[in-house]
Amino acid sequence: MSARSRFTALFAADILSALGNKVSLVALPWLVLVSTGSPVKMGLVAVAHLVPYLVTGIFATPLADRFGLRVASVVADLGSAVAMAAVAAVPRLGYLPLLGLVAVSGGCRGIGDRAKHVLLGPLAKAAGLGMKRVTAAYAGFTRGSSLVGAPAGGLLILWLGAPGAIGVDAVSFAVCAVIVAAGVRAPRELERTEDREPYLAALRGGARYLRADRLLTGMLILLSFANVFGQASWAVFVPVWVSTVLGSPAALGTVFGAFALGGVLGSIAFTALAPKLPQYPTFLVGIAICGAPSLLVLLTHQLAAVLVVMVLVGVASAVLNPIFGALQYERVPLELQTRVFGLVSTIAYAGSPVGAILGGWALAGLGLDGAILGAALVSLAVTALPLINYRRGAPAAAREGSATA
Repeated sequence: MSARSRFTALFAADILSALGNKVSLVALPWLVLVSTGSPVKMGLVAVAHLVPYLVTGIFATPLADRFGLRVASVVADLGSAVAMAAVAAVPRLGYLPLLGLVAVSGGCRGIGDRAKHVLLGPLAKAAGLGMKRVTAAYAGFTRGSSLVGAPAGGLLILWLGAPGAIGVDAVSFAVCAVIVAAGVRAPRELERTEDREPYLAALRGGARYLRADRLLTGMLILLSFANVFGQASWAVFVPVWVSTVLGSPAALGTVFGAFALGGVLGSIAFTALAPKLPQYPTFLVGIAICGAPSLLVLLTHQLAAVLVVMVLVGVASAVLNPIFGALQYERVPLELQTRVFGLVSTIAYAGSPVGAILGGWALAGLGLDGAILGAALVSLAVTALPLINYRRGAPAAAREGSATA
């Protein structure tokens, strides 16, 4: 099998896994709702998936390095398949066992996703592909899976019921395991090796390397802050704004759709332009556009203006993960990538629940317009300062990342 075929197999498995995740994120809450009638229990299902996903993304990565990333990916996909198949086969299993199975699936996904992402770099290099375009294409396909996965989950629930949709999800994970087992060969240095450093030393090694890289650490902090403000906006401010100002639930879908459309367009454009754009300044401009403008436009109370800005914000957001992802592949040594990538993902996503909580508190204390304005001003300060510093004379680490991709 050629290097290009091995890369394609891994890429397809990764996207199929993402698509399966989106289906389960629709089907599992629906199953809980129809079986318990409790919105609180619906929310706990999401927590049961997310927390193990983030935890194993950090603490299981040294074990993945020890046993080999290809093996870790296959075992994780099979674990997710078994857990989801059990949920589908026994729909009246009970709420607590259901939470346990969802936690198992989330934990497996955390380590499986990390293993696939690390394998992507050396396989792309062997296939003669540039990582800027690979990460841009990956981000575009991932966004596409979000657009397709949620509606597909709804249709599967309609056709097969929630257990049937979850069963399809289980099959998708099993197919991922077969694709990786049959079509992917990891580089020798990423296969199982007995001569590995102790677990705690390996765990500390990833954190130590990330802390020492000023460029990646600074960009990660910005991404985490962006997730705080983004989650406050999408989970709290935008729904309340639509309800208060427009009074139409359909408008909420239109706003989300405008952002998703911009994301797809931005991914396509960035895939073509990636080699010509300077990485670090493009990242800074993108993250600045994603912050204050997306909040301030809500104060106009004009749906047309909001839709235009949300498309632009979607375009800007499409450059963030590809640039940051490509820089990780470039700057982090291959033997540390599993641990560093897991730590990065957990820190970046940690801002999301914080943003939802802070958004709710701000709304309760300041009212809708006051909360939006306050969040916009804080976001502007956070994202403008790195741009100002870069214009005045970026530090050496930032200049390394500002070279043309």
